[in-house]
Amino acid sequence: MSNPTHPPAVGVLDQGPELTFPPGFLWGAATAAYQIEGAAAEGGRTPSIWDTFSHTEGRVVSGHTGDVACDHYHRMSDDVRLMAELGLKSYRFSVSWPRVQPGGTGGANQEGLDFYRRLVDELLANGIEPWLTLYHWDLPQPLEDAGGWPVRDTAGRFADYASLVADAVGDRVKYWTTLNEPWCSAFLGYGSGAHAPGRSDGADSVRAGHHLMLGHGLAVQALRAKLPQAQLGVTVNLYPVTPATDAPDDVDAARRIDGLANRFFLDPLLRGSYPADLTADLAEVTDFGHVRDGDLEIISTPLDLVGINYYSRHVVAAPVAGEEPEKYWRAPSCWPGSEDVRFVTRGVPVTDMDWEIDAPGLVETLRRVHEEYTDLPLYVTENGSAFVDTVQDGRVDDVDRLAYFDAHLRASHEAIAAGVPLRGYFAWSLMDNFEWAWGYTKRFGMIWIDYDTQARIPKSSARWYAEVIRRNGLAAQ
Repeated sequence: MSNPTHPPAVGVLDQGPELTFPPGFLWGAATAAYQIEGAAAEGGRTPSIWDTFSHTEGRVVSGHTGDVACDHYHRMSDDVRLMAELGLKSYRFSVSWPRVQPGGTGGANQEGLDFYRRLVDELLANGIEPWLTLYHWDLPQPLEDAGGWPVRDTAGRFADYASLVADAVGDRVKYWTTLNEPWCSAFLGYGSGAHAPGRSDGADSVRAGHHLMLGHGLAVQALRAKLPQAQLGVTVNLYPVTPATDAPDDVDAARRIDGLANRFFLDPLLRGSYPADLTADLAEVTDFGHVRDGDLEIISTPLDLVGINYYSRHVVAAPVAGEEPEKYWRAPSCWPGSEDVRFVTRGVPVTDMDWEIDAPGLVETLRRVHEEYTDLPLYVTENGSAFVDTVQDGRVDDVDRLAYFDAHLRASHEAIAAGVPLRGYFAWSLMDNFEWAWGYTKRFGMIWIDYDTQARIPKSSARWYAEVIRRNGLAAQ
């Protein structure tokens, strides 16, 4: 590591019998292009919706933007060396659509593709498996100007873009994710307006969700034609949804939010249909006239794996007069057709995002996907926590984050023991970064970033995770 004189973080790995993960378990970390790359106007890159959004007054905390971020574009080789020192077996990164296809249409920008060619080569040279995500929310601004994801044509443009990336690095990248968290793109971007592009229209958010999935299916078909040996999947952010009480109104509130948070995507992607109760819930928002014959067959094109991002649980109830939703990401406009659902806090420990820490919910989520939806290999493609970190004597002892990872890795092991085909785990995030609407005020990284100097300091959680990877396990409690 960068500070070899520092002892490993003290933790449960230091004693006792171990919980061993299966041979070949894929230990990784994840990032996203706009959050870390910077170089927003270099190398032929043109604006994305997040460039526009972050440069719009009042959209991002303190007016922060991703113009520089972690400067990964210029520091990529050094960052890969840090990954190698951690012992990462895989690195999940996203490709910036406007960097490789300015404007979202036409031919490829070779200078942009060259960056990802170099990244893939660096990873492979260091024994790290590249895991490529095609879309982590950075839609080229001209496509948004033409209507964005609520417009059907965007799905076709996405498949064209996928083909360009496949031509460039498909011979060296085995694992491909089409979309990251389409719920956020659809419902935060077009419903609540809390994320780029900042639009607030319930019908648009539902259409966006459908066209995101349609773009996914078209991209899978395009990739399969070019890369028959590739492992293709999609990443969805899922939540266990629990009623606050067993009262019928609370139980129904949980059903409705589960429909929008989970089944809106799981059912079309893995079953080729929308749940009947969900379409009934959304009847006043849309008549689903945007769904054309054959769409669901395309959306449910067979996959090789499913990625699951897990952070917390939703506890919901029927409304109480005068109570407001508690967090921007829980605002009613995030949940079209469910404006009268109340999100409940339980007084349990939370992260700096005020997200409740609920490791058993990861077991519940993994088991549900496996037992109700698919026998496909599953991967935890994001899991992590924001806490307030400080540098003292050149180190960052992020004990809360370390405990969070430990609890969720134990949950992952429990799910495997219960028969879930969990094949890998990606910590979120490799490094502190631009945390979307929160700017640089929230830190999720295992590596501290000094945004003034761009210095990198591996935190205690990074050293601990390196030891977990080395031993392919952690101690039983």
